[in-house]
Amino acid sequence: MRDYLSSPQTPSTKLGDNAPPVLTVRDLSLWYGEKQALKEVSFELYPREVMAFIGPSGCGKSTALKCLNRMHDETRGVRIEGQIYMHDRNIYDPEIDPPVYRRHFGWVAQKPNPFPKSIYENVAYGARIHGLTRTRADMDAHVERCLRRAHLWEEVKDGLHSKDGTDLSGGQQQRLCIARALATEPDVMLMDEPTGSIDPIATAKVEDLMMSLREDLSVVVITHSMMEARRVADRVAYFHMGELLECGPVGQVFDHPRHQQTRAFISGRTG
Repeated sequence: MRDYLSSPQTPSTKLGDNAPPVLTVRDLSLWYGEKQALKEVSFELYPREVMAFIGPSGCGKSTALKCLNRMHDETRGVRIEGQIYMHDRNIYDPEIDPPVYRRHFGWVAQKPNPFPKSIYENVAYGARIHGLTRTRADMDAHVERCLRRAHLWEEVKDGLHSKDGTDLSGGQQQRLCIARALATEPDVMLMDEPTGSIDPIATAKVEDLMMSLREDLSVVVITHSMMEARRVADRVAYFHMGELLECGPVGQVFDHPRHQQTRAFISGRTG
């Protein structure tokens, strides 16, 4: 089935250049059985921006993140209302093939989950199954490019085939998972607490990586660290009991929040 959601062939843009959004979410509501987890959530994600989802545990951040790449499709008992558009195309259009649609997204979980295969094979896997390279030389170059983008190449280049991904340190494993996600050439990177289980030094490397990714990707990251959100995000979305209570530039939301609940959460009085 054709990929109807490829990004338009337009020059590279920066946040604030009045570029059309990559994703538009309108009045998104979701239920797990009888329990409503999201309540009329609306926001846009623009090219080359990092958006941070913040809020207390259980407020709907991960549920909203998984809606963006249709990860709830096979979840029993889930009902979704509202609209999500990618490049102005409804992602639930019958002509949209979900596996093809999901290729537009990279996914990075909180706990690093490399395959028990060589470093090379971890990165090559996605490109191979999607037919993104033609020759071994092309694949070698692709693997190197993804590892360089993940700020990992210099640390692993001598053990690409001899060392498993599971042999790396926690922070290296997380950057390997990011390289693996980049290997399918996504438009958007979805990151669910990517620094939640690694040490401060590794966290700083992943944060630097997140900021560098916006050179040609959009990033949505869930974080429980307000300092991390300040450091990496262009905009912040604050979720509260299933509602998107506030969304705006990081300076505005942190320094001049419009809602009392946002102010209380950011200051550490709730959550």
